[in-house]
Amino acid sequence: MNLDEAQRKQVSAWIAEGLKLSDIQNRLVADLGVRMTYMEVRLLVDDLKLTPKDIEPPKPQNSLLTAPAAPAAASSNPVPASPPPPTGEPAAGAGGVSVSVDHLARPGAMVSGKVTFSDGMTADWTLDQMGRLGLSAQQPGYRPAAPDVQEFQQALERELSRMGM
Repeated sequence: MNLDEAQRKQVSAWIAEGLKLSDIQNRLVADLGVRMTYMEVRLLVDDLKLTPKDIEPPKPQNSLLTAPAAPAAASSNPVPASPPPPTGEPAAGAGGVSVSVDHLARPGAMVSGKVTFSDGMTADWTLDQMGRLGLSAQQPGYRPAAPDVQEFQQALERELSRMGM
């Protein structure tokens, strides 16, 4: 179906507002009385050389179970993560949190390793195929401080990037 110039401008305005294609499809019917399939709306937007805006996903809260969110380049105060020394103990980072990666991942995990927090407590961590981060402290009921969790996630991100993951 062909739209006149005013209708095309309206579609362009809706794209600029950040509406999704399904919303534009509904607005075409409600506001302009034009029925189009989703595919026709997609082709219309493509013909108009418009690109729908991606809605920015909400930022994840710092949690033990969220995947690392901050890329290493975006960190204003990077904390170096280094491989464990030959003694088997993880090396301490500048902030007191150190991360080591196992050479052989635990069953059910894509990658795994150990973390030592600034208070000296250690935990095993795993990252599964779905990108879910798991943390299992050596002491039952232990919860690291929020800054330590954030530092752990950033150090883990850097370590995995260094390994090409």
